[in-house]
Amino acid sequence: MATNDNLNRLEGTRDTKGGLFIRKKTESNDELFKHPGKSLLGLDVLARSRARNEVNSRKRRVEDESPGGLSESVHKQITAYVIEKYKGEKRGIYADTRKNECKQRSCHHNKGSWQKHSRDQNSRDRDAETPIFKAPDTPSRSAWEEDDSGQIQTKRYHSSWDTPTSFGHHDNTPSTRSVSSIWQSERNRKRQKHNKKRNREDTIRSVKEEGELVPDFRNAFERAEWEREQQKLDRDWYGNDQGYDDENNPFSQVSQEYIEKKERQWQQKREKPRLTVRQQQIKKDNKMWENNRLARSGVVSLTDDDDFLDDESDENRVTLLVQNVVPPFLDGRFIFTKQNKPVVPVKDITSDLAVVAAKGSKVVRMWREKEEQKKAQEKHWDLAGSKLGNLIGVKATPDEISSDDAGICYRESQQFASHLVESGAVSDFALKKSIKEQREYLPVFAVRQKMLSVIADNSVVIIVGETGSGKTTQLAQYLLEDGYANFGLIGCTQPRRVAAMSVAKRVAEEMDVELGQECGYAIRFEDCTSENTRIKYMTDGILLRECLSDPDLDQYSAIIMDEAHERSLNTDVLFGLLRDVMAHRADLKLIVTSATMDAEKFANFFGGHTPCFTIPGRTFPVEIFHARTPMEDYVDAAVKQAVRVHLGGTDGDILIFMPGQEDIEVTCGMIKNQLEELDEAPPLAVLPIYSQLPSDLQAKIFQKAPGGIRKCIVATNIAETSLTVDGILFVIDPGYCKLKVFNPRIGMDALQVFPISQASANQRSGRAGRTGPGQCFRLYTERQFKEEMLIATVPEIQRTNLANVVLLLKSLGVDDLLKFHFMDAPPQDNMLNSMYQLWTLGALDNIGRLTDLGRKMVEFPLDPTLSKMLIVSEGMHCSDEVLTVVSMLSVPAIFFRPKGREEDADAKKEKFQVPESDHLTFLNVYLQWRLHKYSTKWCNDNFIHTKAMKKVREVRAQLKDIMEEQKIELISCGTDWDVIRKCICSAYFHNAARLKGIGEYVNVRTGIPCFLHPTSALFGMGYMPDYVVYHELIMTAKEYMQCVTSVETPWLAELGPMFYSLKEAGSSRIEKRLQSMHDARNMEEEMKQATSRMNEIKKTEQEKSHSARSVSSAQIAEPGKVYASVRSSARFMNFISKD
Repeated sequence: MATNDNLNRLEGTRDTKGGLFIRKKTESNDELFKHPGKSLLGLDVLARSRARNEVNSRKRRVEDESPGGLSESVHKQITAYVIEKYKGEKRGIYADTRKNECKQRSCHHNKGSWQKHSRDQNSRDRDAETPIFKAPDTPSRSAWEEDDSGQIQTKRYHSSWDTPTSFGHHDNTPSTRSVSSIWQSERNRKRQKHNKKRNREDTIRSVKEEGELVPDFRNAFERAEWEREQQKLDRDWYGNDQGYDDENNPFSQVSQEYIEKKERQWQQKREKPRLTVRQQQIKKDNKMWENNRLARSGVVSLTDDDDFLDDESDENRVTLLVQNVVPPFLDGRFIFTKQNKPVVPVKDITSDLAVVAAKGSKVVRMWREKEEQKKAQEKHWDLAGSKLGNLIGVKATPDEISSDDAGICYRESQQFASHLVESGAVSDFALKKSIKEQREYLPVFAVRQKMLSVIADNSVVIIVGETGSGKTTQLAQYLLEDGYANFGLIGCTQPRRVAAMSVAKRVAEEMDVELGQECGYAIRFEDCTSENTRIKYMTDGILLRECLSDPDLDQYSAIIMDEAHERSLNTDVLFGLLRDVMAHRADLKLIVTSATMDAEKFANFFGGHTPCFTIPGRTFPVEIFHARTPMEDYVDAAVKQAVRVHLGGTDGDILIFMPGQEDIEVTCGMIKNQLEELDEAPPLAVLPIYSQLPSDLQAKIFQKAPGGIRKCIVATNIAETSLTVDGILFVIDPGYCKLKVFNPRIGMDALQVFPISQASANQRSGRAGRTGPGQCFRLYTERQFKEEMLIATVPEIQRTNLANVVLLLKSLGVDDLLKFHFMDAPPQDNMLNSMYQLWTLGALDNIGRLTDLGRKMVEFPLDPTLSKMLIVSEGMHCSDEVLTVVSMLSVPAIFFRPKGREEDADAKKEKFQVPESDHLTFLNVYLQWRLHKYSTKWCNDNFIHTKAMKKVREVRAQLKDIMEEQKIELISCGTDWDVIRKCICSAYFHNAARLKGIGEYVNVRTGIPCFLHPTSALFGMGYMPDYVVYHELIMTAKEYMQCVTSVETPWLAELGPMFYSLKEAGSSRIEKRLQSMHDARNMEEEMKQATSRMNEIKKTEQEKSHSARSVSSAQIAEPGKVYASVRSSARFMNFISKD
């Protein structure tokens, strides 16, 4: 009671709500806390602002001046609401236990007596009177709430025992809670996040846990009226649009200037330059050093979570050490080639032709964008398959689906025999003359006997003849008629599949036999020959594969190397192999034919005394027209010239040369569109032909057009040689072609557009004079022909990657590549890079011999890295998935982004992306396509090229057959795709890159900067892996990595020990150096032993050859004496069986 007596209640000095409770001065000398005055330096304002910032509180809203108090009506409504709301309920915050419930009942047993006191007008005017002590636990007085005077309540109570007891509850003047306090508590509770899940009944609460005062109402009418008003307000609040109306919007009082200011600040934070990896590491090191000093000084104490003192102890953090180990056979002591400098396939990179070739065709780019946009356009008018279409009976076109990989037969699309039909005559020459008369009209017929006599007297003969002279079709028949087929097959190689098929078909017609009997052909995936075959046309790759099983080519009595001037990679390798075969097979006849005057080089290669036979004269004259000015767009110019020729009225078919498949498709489409726009234009059959075209469509160019209309054939350079289409009288030559060129910087081949050579230009013009007088339109000036074109095309062996060639030669037993007879030696950089790549992949050992892995890699028609990935996948139990990944990598592009729907295409692509790998993204696409039964509609809906996916499926079937032949089992890894990433790392560890910055990497070995391509699955993700491997680099404005996969650091050291190693704890740099020196000594010792063995073998062979030469002498033939036949037993048995 003493404390209660010391309390006096004072009236407020201002016309505001509430009051002030103070204590009387006690008798003790202890000084009481006094309210601080206003600071002259403004420290009180600073303190309040800091405290407000720390607790993230809002600034108190400035209220308008008012006389104070509430109106009579509002007061009645509030009073009625409080009485009705808490009728029969316990007051305060209580726990749900029986003990506390009893306590609450004992504390509030006098509640009814408080409500019996009536209040007059004066007591209502003092409704703002509040107790001096406020409970800290209620939502209405949370930690960040300000009191009525603007001061922040900093005193906190941890339990009800610390809270002073409120007195005076039983006096005659009952204290009620302020109406403004109740309303303020309601608003504050709604602002707090941790109270959002409370019940609707707890929205308005009293402020104390025990002995809380309750506002009173004059009568029940006031309570009911106030509650109805509050219910209406609640309905309005929860019924509006997210509370953003003018009355209840919490942001309505915020000025627009404030919003704009904050937005500017946020924009500045977004545009704040990010720290680089180096800066982040420096900042982290500084922080670690400061913490270390603080901990050792004793100022702070460490907790269990503090691991900054021993950062190196983290087991997941490893350091990758990079080294460059070179095997002894590649350290410069051996020479593998005589060509030191690289060969550039263009005469002048600054010429007009070279610049246009680098830029490409603008028309092609525009056409591509238009087609992609049209393809991806949402067809709202298409009712098929929709609900409305089903109601009105519009049926959807059945989609091309298949349920099994085994259902596809890739060989059928590559076979020609079933699609070839007897072609009818088109030109006047073919219509008026029989086949026999046509053969006799050819220039080669006039020199037949003389040519056969030269062939009989020499083992190797070089035959030079202009295009259309009849070399390809007549030479093999002359040898057959002269009896050479009695001792073996007459083989004729062609550089391309279409040429081998078409020539064999023509020769079979001239021989009047069925194709595949006496005359047949053999190409990849198709062997159209039989036991009766005497003349066999084939690609040079087929003959090269036959050399693996039969190095001496015993089944052949004569081999014709046709179109040798093309100098393909397989042709040059065959030249070197056949030169060795001719050294110990005197009965074999080798005939090399060429359309250009480079016969002297071939003659010197096979020996200075090799005769050169020339076939004089051309069949029909060809008139050549050059452009007056250089053309900027070769596709547009070719289309316009073709339309002019077609509308000119002169009969005859048209042949247009284009660099690649896309150029051909655009040219065909533009010609059709322009003819459709013309009135009464004569019909024209536009036919494309390129290597990837299905065989049934390729065969159409040899068939007569329906109705006798004009044909327009658009082809790549496969139509330059050995491809005679009856009726071609007009040739349009833009002057460009695609060549495969090796880039030593990235270590890969790339198809690029280059100007053709003068020899190729002459070959193209010769296509117009095969069946009649023709015309050739060259879309370049005569000056460009003479000054900007090379005389002859650079051989493929001097501009491509030689890894597969080295593997093939090593498998054929050619250990010393310097001694292999190359007609044109490959550049030294190409040879060294190829051999070094094979050594790193494990195909060659430390002394340059072929390993077991290398022998398996020879069988796959793939890049060595992809071949190793397939072979290694069996041991990692993921060969099924890796087979799909390799097949997907064989196709240039899977996704497309049509113009105008880029965002839709990107959104669709994101569904397939696997954040760790682009390779796994490809795998995911194929698996989803297979899940949807290889649907074409599914591809179109997801912006995926249907033709590309079908090609992937064909390649996968081909590789699957080869894996079965090599007894490589198909094993699936299920959902453990990390094994696939490790298998990818085993093949591409030499293309590893380390993180440098956000989206920026550097090649670990070369230091070349590499950037993630925007189409990569890793681009834009929050986490950037420390190390990645990539498939290839794309040289554009930046060095972009294509097809990237994140890898773990230990994988690089495990799979690429010649390049990488891990920094082990406790090991020093000296120990690493000693280990490297030890490995180098072991390789050097291994090389010495191999060299000594090779020297012994060479010495033994030299002794045998010397003894054989000393014993051999000129023998005189005697009657009755039996001599050994010069023909092998295989050829003799073949001769007996045929007789």
